[in-house]
Formats: sequence, C-alpha cells, structure tokens
Amino acid sequence: MALLRVLTPPLFLSFFFVAALTTPRGASALTRRDFPEGFVFGAGSSAYQVEGAASEDRRKPSIWDTWSHQGYSFDGSTADVSADQYHHYKEDVKLMHNMGLDAYRFSIAWPRLIPDGRGQINPKGLEYYNSLIDELILNGIQPHVTIYHFDLPQVLQDEYGGLLSPKFIEDYTSYAEVCFKSFGDRVKHWVTVNEPNIEPIGGYDTGFQPPRRCSYPFGVDCAGGNSSTEPYIAAHHLLLAHASAVSLYREKYKETQGGQIGITLLGWWHEPATNTPQDAAAARRMTEFHIGWFMHPLVYGDYPPVMRSRVGARLPVLTAPVSKKVRRSFDFIGFNHYIIMRIRSIDTNSSQQPRDYYVDAAVQNPADNISKVQVETAPWSLSKLLEHLKLNYGNPPVWIHENGYGSAAPGALSKTEYDYDDANRTEFLQDYLEVLQLSTRNGSNARGYFVWSFLDVFEFLFGYQLRFGLCGVDMSDPGRTRYVRNSARWYSGFLHGGELRPVAQSEKPYSEK
Repeated sequence: MALLRVLTPPLFLSFFFVAALTTPRGASALTRRDFPEGFVFGAGSSAYQVEGAASEDRRKPSIWDTWSHQGYSFDGSTADVSADQYHHYKEDVKLMHNMGLDAYRFSIAWPRLIPDGRGQINPKGLEYYNSLIDELILNGIQPHVTIYHFDLPQVLQDEYGGLLSPKFIEDYTSYAEVCFKSFGDRVKHWVTVNEPNIEPIGGYDTGFQPPRRCSYPFGVDCAGGNSSTEPYIAAHHLLLAHASAVSLYREKYKETQGGQIGITLLGWWHEPATNTPQDAAAARRMTEFHIGWFMHPLVYGDYPPVMRSRVGARLPVLTAPVSKKVRRSFDFIGFNHYIIMRIRSIDTNSSQQPRDYYVDAAVQNPADNISKVQVETAPWSLSKLLEHLKLNYGNPPVWIHENGYGSAAPGALSKTEYDYDDANRTEFLQDYLEVLQLSTRNGSNARGYFVWSFLDVFEFLFGYQLRFGLCGVDMSDPGRTRYVRNSARWYSGFLHGGELRPVAQSEKPYSEK
C-alpha cells in the first residue's frame, strides 16, 4: 500500500471500509481473453511489509524498522514478523500457482542483501532471494522485482542523511548492480524505485514517515529538516539514482539478460473539490506536481514548467548531461492507483508565507483540515489517469503495479467468517478491471495488472488495522496460518478463464491443496 500517512488515519479507515460499498455493479461477461495478448495478471507485496525475520540471518535495520520500533506506526505495531514470508515462501508460491497468477511483484530488502548498505553481500540474503525466484519460476510465475521499496538501510541514513546526499546515488547504483548480477539471469522485469513521488513528502515535508524530517508549520515532532527544500532534494536524488541504474543495466546487462527496467509512481488522480475555476486550476497543478514531477523529466528531460515557475531556485537543476541521461530512462512506467483526491485551491500570494510542496502547488494539504478533504475511489479515475499518460507523455507502456481494497480488521487479528466473505473487495477489483480493459480498447498501452496485495501484510499507513490480502494471514497465530478469501477464489476463476462476475461463497474454483 502506498505511503498515505500524509492524510490522517481516521479518514482513510472509513474511506477504505466503505468505498467499494457504493460502487455500482452491472452484469459482465468479460474474461481475461478480452485483454490484449500477453497481458499479465498478478499480485504483489514488498519486502519490509511481508517478509518478517527482521533480525535473522544478518539482516540489519532499515529506516522503517527504526521508525516502527519508536512507536510511530498507526497501531504501534512493527513488521518484525508480519506475514513471515521469509519462512513461508514455498507455501506462498504454491498458493500463487493454485490461484493462477502470471506474476508476483515483490521487492529486494537492501538491508537483507547488503546489511551495511554497501560492501559485503550477505550470503543468507542472497540464498533467500535466489530460492524465492527459483521457486516462482519452477511454478510458472514471473518474478517482477522492485530494487528499492522505501526500506533504506538505517546505516546510510545515519552516515550521510540518506536521500538528502548525492552519495545515495552511488550506493544505490552499486546495490542495483548486485541485484542485476545475482538475479538478472531469471528476473526480466525490474523496477528501480517505488513511489518516489510520495516518499519525499511523507519523509521530508510532513514528517509523518521515516526519517521524520520536516519544519514548522508543516509537521510536528520531527528530527530536524526543511520542508521547503528537502522534499525536492530527496526526489531529485531518487530520480538520478533511477537513471543511473537504468544506464548501468542498459550498458552492461540488458543485451545478455534480455530484461526490461522501469520505475513505479504513485498514481493518485486529482479532481476539483468544487466547480470553481480556482479549484479546477488547482487540480491540474496538483497533477503536474504529483505525476509530472517524475513523468516530465523522464519523457522531456526537465521538471514541469509549473514546478519550475512556482518552486524556483529550490527545485534542483537538471543539467544538459543529466537531462540526457534521465530522458527516456525507462522501458515501462508502473503506477500504483487507489484513489481520487478532491483538490481545493489556496491563496499563496504572501511572500512571507512559509512554503512547502503543497503551498508551492497552491493547494490545500490534505492533512491541514480534515473536514474539507474529499477522498474517494471510483474506477473511472483509472481511465482518466491512463488517458492523461496517453495524451501528455506519448502513451508509454504502463503496468498497474498496485490496486486494491482494504477492509478494516474486525477487532482481533485472527480470521473470522466475515474475513472470508470479502464481497466488497471482489466488486472493487472487478470494477477496476472492467475499466482497465475498456482503456486498453481505447488505445492505452497498459501491459499488466497486480492486485495489492497477495497476502495481508504490515501496511505502511495502517499497520495491521486494514487488510488488503487476497489471502488472509492469521496474525495472532505464531505460525502465521494463511487462508483463502472469496476474492482469491474469484480472481482465480477469472485467471483460469472464467467470466468477470461476483463469485458466491459456495463457488470454489480454487484449490487450496
């Protein structure tokens, strides 16, 4: 799940619980054969959220371990054990195979593979990822691998400030090369960085996320920081790290390994909160700040003009050589899409006003006044996102790397009958798949779709208070028992050639054995 702590938890708890209840349903005879040939269907997770084994086999802390152990997660929990995929990966791959997944999207834990951030490779980490990849391939499942999914080694944060230092680019590139060398003979789909257009906000503007940097009045209880400059610096270094890894892959590995490499962005869609011209303009600006922040340099070689004019000298410069390296540094773009944000314009005429990312965009920060924030989910927002990419960025190949529905945990963490019968999740996913198929018919270059998430995991915003898994995990059981929800049965039926339609609880096209 995306880094959504820029919004306050009560809003999102209610949002995810009721969103799909209001989704209209209609009869559909859509099957996977109606999607383009070769279209890939999968499900995903990320290392910190699903693996557990946080201190086993020489793994060292990431900035998320530090943050959660300081008690900052919504429910005070950590991912020390989570779904414990580190010990259950063979069982999980069997579930994936039985479900009929084409692909599994997961990430490599930098502090597990290279515990000190640079230098010596951890043999146990290498063994685990080799075993997971081999198990997937043995079961006919494509491994889609994210190299960096938020879990920066804490040692690099302590040494030079993590994303704020250009040293990050060199260390990240070296780490990426270890991944290419070690796994690239079998991994053909690489994501360099996950959601670089939100990590700098949560970590360096509002300060709700690690490494908890912000400045007054944009955050509270922060460990230093400057909300006016640091989000742009962190994002700039993530962009350059991405381009560096892509350049390395293309120069040394792509020809022999035959893979593809790209980046995955958070894809909130923005609509005006009211019918006023001011809010309409604000929604367009926010789209440029959110999506254009990375898409514009990746396609055109520079940050969006509206960001250049509004952020000014605080926005780092892409020199001509760097611009050339960044431009077209992707074979595909991934998007994690969940919600619509209804945007309100604010007045930023005062030269004395403190500035951060949201003030620069001249929009209301969603966390500022919860009563005025409007957040919703609607399948048509995905079609608008894809149309925007088609019209403004040359219709690049797109993978929907995350889309899913979170249901509130019904009290205890153990499974319940309610937790099996997740009709809301099924309807949510079905509606989005119908819109996605229509978008491909209308010319979108979408190549695949991944449900978030394959299992219940530690959610970056909600801890264990929301469940997104097709397969549930009994977090109260030391053995972390897995169980199959009806949404998994429905997805399995679709993947095995059935029609897109709600599945009754008694229908079980899915074998758990």
